Amino acid sequence: MKMRYRVLHSWDVRPDEAVEIQKMLAGGVRIQRVNRVETVAGADVSFSGSRAYAAAVLLDYHDMRLLDVSFADMDVCYPYIPGLLTFREGPVMLRALEGIDDADVLLFDGQGIAHPRRFGEASHLGLLLDRPSVGCAKSRLCGEFSRPGEERGSFSLLVDRGDIVGAALRTRTNVKPVFVSPGHMSDLSSAIEIALNCARGYRVPEPLRLAHILSLKRARTTR
Repeated sequence: MKMRYRVLHSWDVRPDEAVEIQKMLAGGVRIQRVNRVETVAGADVSFSGSRAYAAAVLLDYHDMRLLDVSFADMDVCYPYIPGLLTFREGPVMLRALEGIDDADVLLFDGQGIAHPRRFGEASHLGLLLDRPSVGCAKSRLCGEFSRPGEERGSFSLLVDRGDIVGAALRTRTNVKPVFVSPGHMSDLSSAIEIALNCARGYRVPEPLRLAHILSLKRARTTR
């Protein structure tokens, strides 16, 4: 069965309206343990001029074998605004994700609840797709953390305004950490476990690394 998403709002909105949508939908995010994972999906977007190119991949969770891939592209209709990334990247990623078989968990190169309104890209898209989701970003959007240990698997908590919203996680020894946070229907321990399992020799988990490579290749070859 292919993935499907729910239409809960318009994408053609002003930034102030987008903020209100985030605040409204954030109450629907559920934080819970992810118990059984057999497949994992990742999606990423690359840009070329005024066009966005998305790739979505489905991998076997245990051996990271590629099971399915899908592409989508469309005109970029929203500016780059920190904290509102989903309104720029979400529509094309959802279109790509509709082309792959359903996954047990979704990974996004963005924030989950580690977001000023607790509704980053992983939370937003996880809610629309009604699937467990995890944010795994290369940079921090909000919160404070202490430097984690240098060994793979070391992490420190990311805290924003008194709330634990994620973790700075070392996916490779002596390599900069990534910032992991629950998206929707996941919790922090699940997010850390899933990100670590999917990081096979690289800083970025394999579903996101592969989706980035494929989306970038598509953007470069369709100019």
